[in-house]
Amino acid sequence: MDQQVLSITQINEYIRTLMDSTPALTALAVRGEISNYKVYPSGHHYFTLKDENSSLKCVMFKGSALRLRFRPENGMKIIAMGKISVYPRDGAYQLYCSALALDGVGDLHAAFEQLKAKLAAQGLFNPEHKQKLPQYPGVIGIITSSAGAAIHDMLRILNKRYPLTKAVLLPVRVQGVEAPGEIANAIAYANHFQLADLLIVGRGGGSLEDLWAFNDERVANAIYQSKIPIISAVGHEPDVTISDYVADLRAATPSNAAELAVPDQNALRQVLDSATDRMQTLLLRQLRTARQQLNALSGSTTLQSPAKYIHLRRDTLAHMQTRLISAGTQFVSKKKQNFVSLTAKLDAMSPLKVLSRGYAMVQSCDGAVVHSIQQVTKNTPIDIRLKDGIISAEILDKREDAL
Repeated sequence: MDQQVLSITQINEYIRTLMDSTPALTALAVRGEISNYKVYPSGHHYFTLKDENSSLKCVMFKGSALRLRFRPENGMKIIAMGKISVYPRDGAYQLYCSALALDGVGDLHAAFEQLKAKLAAQGLFNPEHKQKLPQYPGVIGIITSSAGAAIHDMLRILNKRYPLTKAVLLPVRVQGVEAPGEIANAIAYANHFQLADLLIVGRGGGSLEDLWAFNDERVANAIYQSKIPIISAVGHEPDVTISDYVADLRAATPSNAAELAVPDQNALRQVLDSATDRMQTLLLRQLRTARQQLNALSGSTTLQSPAKYIHLRRDTLAHMQTRLISAGTQFVSKKKQNFVSLTAKLDAMSPLKVLSRGYAMVQSCDGAVVHSIQQVTKNTPIDIRLKDGIISAEILDKREDAL
């Protein structure tokens, strides 16, 4: 019996047909970790899913990739939906993905939203609680892992931008069960001993699970209670954590946090140079004005002939003295005339002057002048004042004159 001889293409097509007709391989959900992720100019995505023991090549064509709600990265744990088939040209089978989902993101996302709503209701995100960052911090405390790349990037940028500031590292774990407690304690420690003018709290990028320590309520409360301003710098720009909402300022990355924390020394030099130029211009203008004033004074008669100036002032003083004496004499004379006139009027109105002409003044015992018979009664003692003395008398009778 002759054996049938098949081409490689026939074999590959036959295997593909078998796979495509096997229901268990046409609607799969595969869990694994992404590696070797590449996006080609065509828009197709190629990567490998792996677990502890095996790997599986995967492809997601452009049409399906456009529906992704996140950007896949190496190290992500995902669930890939699709079918297993053979690519005839290479004779290799692979998973043709129609959709991708982050593994476990549903539970974590729900927990994130619940905590976010709770802390928002408590006022931890209120803008009025945000503190203003110091413009020129002398000491910056960095709360992060000592082994990560983030700390090296921050130290490099801080030293480059503003070498006057001092950086103090408070090493903590930034992922795992112990991480939230260590981060919260480091913030409290820095506040208790006033270790810094500004704190940067964060870490480099990672999966949602890797960043979860910064979605912990203990960390949120520690940031809220901090008297030292805090910049939250967690992950990459798309990553948002609870600490970003509570902190006084959110940075897109740890490197960005270092840039936001200190001024740029080159920009400061430009400001100082500009201020120096303005000061020099102002001083030159003041010197020019002072020189003009000096020239004007040096040409004045006063400085050229001080004796002449003194003589002129002496003449002016003598003239003023004469005017003052004349005015004073006129003033005294006028006051004397007024005094004489008032004295004459006062003398004319004096009761003694009237008495000298033969009149008398009747007074009661208490010295009051009696000007009506209604003021006295019969037997009332009175005094009669004449020009040269007083007569004491008593009322014997009184008669009213008929008007």
